[in-house]
Amino acid sequence: MTAPSASPSRPFVTFALVWLGQFVSLFGSGLTSFALGAHVYKLTGSTTRFVLMSFCATLPVALLSPFAGVLVDRWDRRKAMLWSDVGSGVTTAIIWVLLILSEAGHLSFQAWYLYPIVFLSGCCNAFRWPAWTATTPLLIPKQHLGRASGMAELGVAISQISSPVVAGVLVGVIGLHGVLFIDMCSFLFAAGVLVSVRFPSPPPRVTQVTGPRTMRADLLEALRFVRERPGLKYLLAFTTFTNASLILVMLLITPLVLGFTDMANLGLIASISGLGMLGGGIVTSVWGGTKRRIRGVAGFPILAALMLLLAALPPSVPLIATAAMLFLFSMPMTTANSQVLWQTKVPLELQGRVAALRKTSGHTGVLLVTLLAGPLADRIFEPWMAPGGALAGSVGRVLGTGPGRGIALLFVLLGLTVLCAVGLFLLSPRARRVQDELPDAIPAHPLAPSPSSTPHSADAAPDSALPATGNTPS
Repeated sequence: MTAPSASPSRPFVTFALVWLGQFVSLFGSGLTSFALGAHVYKLTGSTTRFVLMSFCATLPVALLSPFAGVLVDRWDRRKAMLWSDVGSGVTTAIIWVLLILSEAGHLSFQAWYLYPIVFLSGCCNAFRWPAWTATTPLLIPKQHLGRASGMAELGVAISQISSPVVAGVLVGVIGLHGVLFIDMCSFLFAAGVLVSVRFPSPPPRVTQVTGPRTMRADLLEALRFVRERPGLKYLLAFTTFTNASLILVMLLITPLVLGFTDMANLGLIASISGLGMLGGGIVTSVWGGTKRRIRGVAGFPILAALMLLLAALPPSVPLIATAAMLFLFSMPMTTANSQVLWQTKVPLELQGRVAALRKTSGHTGVLLVTLLAGPLADRIFEPWMAPGGALAGSVGRVLGTGPGRGIALLFVLLGLTVLCAVGLFLLSPRARRVQDELPDAIPAHPLAPSPSSTPHSADAAPDSALPATGNTPS
């Protein structure tokens, strides 16, 4: 397939502008997420209701992503991102209005008011990520996709590190309603950027068949594309597992640390570990990742697994801080290399749907881990490693006994499981050779920006199934 000629600078400028807008929006959302979570916990004193906020934000992404991906591949992707930002801004505005009314004495604000609103915001977010992921290969030359993925990870890292700190200060100065107002402004900024730019359109489908184009057929096309390529199928399973492992560690690191030290040292460890993720994002943005992408996908989880084993040793603040920093340093590396493989091997007209399938798989793992983390720690591993527990006289002699030591044992088992998963992944020839065996399905250079923003018709006739090699029509 031959890309239309395009000015080399325009796609980079468009990518940089949209990245900035999405980063500002992500930072504003991070402020709101932290501030609302603290507000719910302050109102209720319930950890369960606090966690339910995260669950309500994650559930719609897991449920709606496959359908969002189908629609993103039909629609103008810029408009999909624009309306996603507008919808998220509206949900934040609704919470802001409720708080203003509560402060004015017109209603009694209840924590449960937030759950359906956060759910609606999650519905909007289900469209943003596949649209942006599918658009990046249209804007960035193939050889620079690793750096673009690194920039995305860098934006996430900066937001995760700085937004809780800034939100904590802002809540004390301007209150929760002020934080929400800043978040609304961030959505307006992101939407303004999207209004001012134009995205290239994916190449038109060449082979047409008669009959209506259904959502089911489009979704099955994406599923079939992944299923017929074992290398991508194994990559999806592996990255879903490693992502779930990351979430499990993030959920349980707090009780592990508080089992032997105080909140001040917990904050220090969180800051140092956040710098690890920031460093990983910066390195990936400059470096672009490994030339052999599969080495990055499988190699950096080995570092993460070794850090889990290190973190389980008899605890100290420097030990846990170092292990957490290197653990999070490895994650942007893994994600960026995996992202480039998907972006180069999936045809442009399927990018949205396949990205959404990946999101659904990943978030399903996150939901499962979120539900299991507490019971695993509280009812199984912590009792085993308590003084006089079932494993206190054996494993406890190495890892120690008492609060947090059950989580340490869980980290050991998780680290060993990750190492086994890496071994199984690399034993598959299809997985090891996915970069070579599947031809690149995107042009080497960005496409020309579209002069208009006419969305694809949802009733357009579909193509026949893509060939099993992954080639786009030439």
